[in-house]
Amino acid sequence: MKLKKLGAMAIVASMLAVTAGCSNSVTTEQSSGSSGSSATEESGGDSGSLTIGFSNCSQDTPFFANMTPIIEEYAEGLGVDVVSLNADNDISKQNQDIQDLVSQGIDILIVNPVNEDGLTAGINACNNADIPVVTVDKNVNSGNVAFVGRDNKEMGRLCGERLVELLGGEDATGTILEIQGTAGSTTMMDRRDGFHEAVDPIPGLTVVQSSYCDYDRSKAIPATQDLLQANSDIVAIFGHNDDMALGAAQVCGEQGLDDVLVCGVDGLMEAVLQIQKGTYAITTSNDPVLLGQTAVDVAVQIHNGEEVDEFIDAGTVVIDAENVDEYADPELDFATMVK
Repeated sequence: MKLKKLGAMAIVASMLAVTAGCSNSVTTEQSSGSSGSSATEESGGDSGSLTIGFSNCSQDTPFFANMTPIIEEYAEGLGVDVVSLNADNDISKQNQDIQDLVSQGIDILIVNPVNEDGLTAGINACNNADIPVVTVDKNVNSGNVAFVGRDNKEMGRLCGERLVELLGGEDATGTILEIQGTAGSTTMMDRRDGFHEAVDPIPGLTVVQSSYCDYDRSKAIPATQDLLQANSDIVAIFGHNDDMALGAAQVCGEQGLDDVLVCGVDGLMEAVLQIQKGTYAITTSNDPVLLGQTAVDVAVQIHNGEEVDEFIDAGTVVIDAENVDEYADPELDFATMVK
């Protein structure tokens, strides 16, 4: 993976992470800007011998694969140890992984859950051992101190709104194919619901959904082929992540469907560069560098006894032909919101 700007981002990784708290606790500033000091330094504490356990849901998409080294490398720069385990999209394995991390004596857990409902055993193990839990990217129903993520519904809605504009606004007509993520995932449902908020009110547009493709390009390709064969008047394709949408774009290219507008979520650099080429329409940023670094900062703050918000929103931005040059960088894996 490429993390060319990781060191520079550490200077301001926390700047955007104090938005939209969901608790009544006092929000703690995570960065003052240009000094380059970390949240650890600003809090007046010392990360000391802090050991973070990180349980990642999987490594099977670029976003998830990047999350582990982002957290490890940023934590190393703060003098914090990280023990990482990969659940391979298996909720039973993730529960066992978390219990193993507890047994290893971690001080705090950062977890990217396979889903929000199934981690009761792992979270309870942490709670019983007085180990604080920080969720990142996806949340759990209860038991965590803080959630560092993004408003996935907003990302889907912003993508849908921009797509409607490109298709002609209120007068838009045609069929949109929707390539779905993982069944039962809150990320999938939020991105789906936000997109439909923007698209469903347009009377001339019809949305046809795929089977669940688990955010996996190799599954999205045959799903797209089937949908294209079964439907006509296709004007756009929306993927619940860029990796699947890029698979759909590949199929469209192979079939000569150059007028189909393809869009997705995550700000995957491959998608951003295709926007520059005119072969992809829209993505909404889900910068994993900022997300992972913020999760580490929040973990350090909690360890130092500071109060943090229950929800720390890392924000998003729509990337399309109008602003793509600001975000395109072939040396990065994802578009970064940290400048």
